[in-house]
Amino acid sequence: MFLKKPALAGLMLCAFLAGPALAESHADMSWTESPYGPDDEIGAANLLTPERAKAAAGLVTEGKTYSLGLVLDSTVPAFAPRSMSVAILQPGQANNSGLGPTKSTYNDDIFMGWLGIGSQIDGLGHLGVDHVYYNGNKASDFAQAAGLTKLGIEKVPPIVTRGVMLDMAKFYGQPILDEGTAYTREDIMSAAEQQGVEIREGDVVLFHSGWLDLLKEETRDAARYGSVEPGLGLTGAEYLAEIGVIAIGADTWGMEAVPFEEGVGIFEVHQFLLAKKGIYILENMVTEELAADEVHEFMFVLGQAKVRGAVQMIINPVAIR
Repeated sequence: MFLKKPALAGLMLCAFLAGPALAESHADMSWTESPYGPDDEIGAANLLTPERAKAAAGLVTEGKTYSLGLVLDSTVPAFAPRSMSVAILQPGQANNSGLGPTKSTYNDDIFMGWLGIGSQIDGLGHLGVDHVYYNGNKASDFAQAAGLTKLGIEKVPPIVTRGVMLDMAKFYGQPILDEGTAYTREDIMSAAEQQGVEIREGDVVLFHSGWLDLLKEETRDAARYGSVEPGLGLTGAEYLAEIGVIAIGADTWGMEAVPFEEGVGIFEVHQFLLAKKGIYILENMVTEELAADEVHEFMFVLGQAKVRGAVQMIINPVAIR
């Protein structure tokens, strides 16, 4: 995610004003019980099967690959106060010609930063409701300073399944969608019909809005990019959850519409997907080339770094057609 502090303060004010309504909407705690049992830690990833992976491989007709991850550097989109930097070192080589008679020299690197930066997957321990997370896990029981003891990113299995891309910019007829544009249930159904693709159980669904164009040199507006966005609306999230998708991603920093829809709380779509339905969120996905080639169905492959106890992870998933 990416938000400047003034924008974040504005969101917090909205939360204060909407507080009573949100509290009422979260009164039903039946969502804290996973359909996969009391020990479940992977949510919708339970729907991954060898059969679905094999079927996804059958979609590959050309072998063309699409990198869905952003290139990372110190200017990469990041939810404040997240940041990153890299330091290159030549350990123990400052005053010599290298190691041994062959004079071997090498470069090493140190990464300093947050894992929820750039293109990323949100794990199920990321967003909760009043400190309660997926499958009823309370933060006081599993969110330790040294790492999550449950719901860590290392629990997520390789995600190899059918991917679907909906070009919402094309659907709405705009090269870059307006901020706050919320993809409703009806919008998603109509866009899928328009683009000749069916969303099925076990899919990963990606949305293209053109929003990443705001980070290109010729159209750069990083302030706008990181303070607002088009994205998934609450009824759209409910629709995709009913179908039984595994993950939902977009070419935006936070995946859901900001400003938030009227009557929808701060990151309530995140809460619904992660905490209540165990559906993963993929942010800052590079969907431009898929949209340009009008690729709406493909093999989706994601294997994140398995850092024990991490909440999120930088990713570079691949679409293959």
